[in-house]
Amino acid sequence: MASSLLFTLSLLISLIVYSLSSPLSSETILDASEILADTGYLSMSLTLELISDTLFPNSHSLTIFAPSDPAFMATGQPSLPLLQFHFSPIPMSLETLKSLPYGTEIPTMFQGHSLTVTSSPSDHRVSLNNVDITPLPIFDDGFLIIYGIHEFFDPDFEVRAPESSFGCGFLRTNSFGKASEALRSSGYSLMAGFLDLQVLQTKKSTTMTVFAPTDQVLGNRLGNFSEYSSIFLRHVVPCRLLWTDLVKFNDGAALPTHLGGFSINITRSGGGILMLNGVPVYYPNMYISDWLVVHGLHQVLSVPWEGKQEGIAGATDEFRGSIEDYTPDYEF
Repeated sequence: MASSLLFTLSLLISLIVYSLSSPLSSETILDASEILADTGYLSMSLTLELISDTLFPNSHSLTIFAPSDPAFMATGQPSLPLLQFHFSPIPMSLETLKSLPYGTEIPTMFQGHSLTVTSSPSDHRVSLNNVDITPLPIFDDGFLIIYGIHEFFDPDFEVRAPESSFGCGFLRTNSFGKASEALRSSGYSLMAGFLDLQVLQTKKSTTMTVFAPTDQVLGNRLGNFSEYSSIFLRHVVPCRLLWTDLVKFNDGAALPTHLGGFSINITRSGGGILMLNGVPVYYPNMYISDWLVVHGLHQVLSVPWEGKQEGIAGATDEFRGSIEDYTPDYEF
């Protein structure tokens, strides 16, 4: 489970990194269209040339699953949403696709619709929505990758992952949806990605507070996949703390986190500014629900060590002892 989760997180981070590059050039689109036309995908070639500005006007990266000419003849003129369903904003190499576990969902440009991996890493083929893709890419320059398929994907396709599947990847059911939207709209897409992937799905806390660093600072700290879990879990407290709760804590109070052995210490600067391990809260109450609160930070909460995660019991005991008479709005 851990390896699949870390790998999927890398896809999200790659998407943000690619978004900082230049949009796909018209020359790239033309080259891809010519290769499609020469390999039996004339209909998709013409489609790409004619409506690329409509389909992906500012895309920096893309994976296209191109239906064959017989598929276009059988289906007729596809609608714009159906075409968008065959475009993913993530550049996915063949190695990437082969590594994805059964049931992984791949985002598409058709809002609210994802493709589902229906093959396993042990298979000799890659199948999405029960449709096999070509064994090799038709076009691949690292930013634009195109595979062929023999029929159109069905947007209404549904599959129940087998019980042996761990459910890693772009999960269909996401209880963090509204919080993720709030984070993304404010420049916190990486933390939104962690929430989308439900990194905490094995934890038992029913309420939580997330202290979210911005993309700019967090992106500089995500070079090593093995550190992803530690970085995220240290920013999550297993209780619901509004800003009004935080400011009532005395200096020296320690908040438990989902990273075993790591606590967030509350202090105040000379000007009375609330500090969390020396980091001020930049955007209090960015998102609030009856079980979740998100506060924005402009820095990452650093640790002097990167140890093994061993649960939150010890830190929770420390937290309970530090707050003494004051009980904020939290639940364990």
